[in-house]
Amino acid sequence: MASSYNRVILAGNMTRDPEAKALPSGQALTKFSLAVNRAYTTKEGEKREEVTYVDIESYGKQAEVIAKYCGKGSGILVEGRLKLDQWEDKKSGEKRSRLGVVLENFTFLGSKPQGGEEGGSSSRSRGGNDSPAPSAPDGGDDVPF
Repeated sequence: MASSYNRVILAGNMTRDPEAKALPSGQALTKFSLAVNRAYTTKEGEKREEVTYVDIESYGKQAEVIAKYCGKGSGILVEGRLKLDQWEDKKSGEKRSRLGVVLENFTFLGSKPQGGEEGGSSSRSRGGNDSPAPSAPDGGDDVPF
């Protein structure tokens, strides 16, 4: 069997305030969307920018920290793994899917995070999950993100 490697590193800004909740197990879950910009120049010399939006989910202590200190526009560097969610649309019955990222590590970018955390212009959080992240959405929603 061939080996696999599933690692993603993204830096961008949150498109909205993070959505935090507790799973039935009591573990914290925070979801947010990240806007990642790419600037480039066309063959004609015209400067352009494209934006990619990526859904991120975080668990445990990291989810709590992100929910507390981040908000719309916050800069964050995310390290994690790709995860494909698949479900059936309740209204149309069509099969749907969405590729997202499960956060494993993160770094605040830019100025101090919201909430006035002390200690310079960036903070770092590594690990901190007391239990592994679930591999499937917690159910109940028509859309997992």
